Amino acid sequence: MASILACILAIALWALPTCSAFAIAAPAPQSLGTIPGLSQVFAGKTPELGMQDGKLFPCPSTPNCVVSQGADQDHAIAPIAYTGNREEARKLLIKVLGVVPRTEIVTQQENYIRVKSTSHIMGFVDDTEFYLPEDEPVIHVRAAARLGESDLGVNRRRLEQIRFALQDLGV
Repeated sequence: MASILACILAIALWALPTCSAFAIAAPAPQSLGTIPGLSQVFAGKTPELGMQDGKLFPCPSTPNCVVSQGADQDHAIAPIAYTGNREEARKLLIKVLGVVPRTEIVTQQENYIRVKSTSHIMGFVDDTEFYLPEDEPVIHVRAAARLGESDLGVNRRRLEQIRFALQDLGV
């Protein structure tokens, strides 16, 4: 139980704009993305996502995407390895995703999960995908910003936080 609370706290602290005690106690500023009509501008359109021939789609050439399958050096990220059975890893992944701030599970299948995460201030949307193949004990990942050139490393950091949270839970 303590490791779960530590995991939730780590994710919450990572998501805050600053780590000062004042920022934790102070109310969050209103997001510009909550202004009527403005959130749709920054959300962008959902790109083609999912899998093709047992693999997640490759990243575009922009630096705002990472993927664990067939990526070049700039876009590569390691898959999340697990021990034990795939269904248990999937259940723990869903639990962890449930505490990631401003993140909503959009699609859940036996071997595939897609979430969207919305940035705090502007309402930018990132799409993150998880693929759990039957034949290997890993969770392949892909995360990309819908808009812009750079995400300042946010997608990579979010996936690494999810990896660490799963490791803390014994995946």
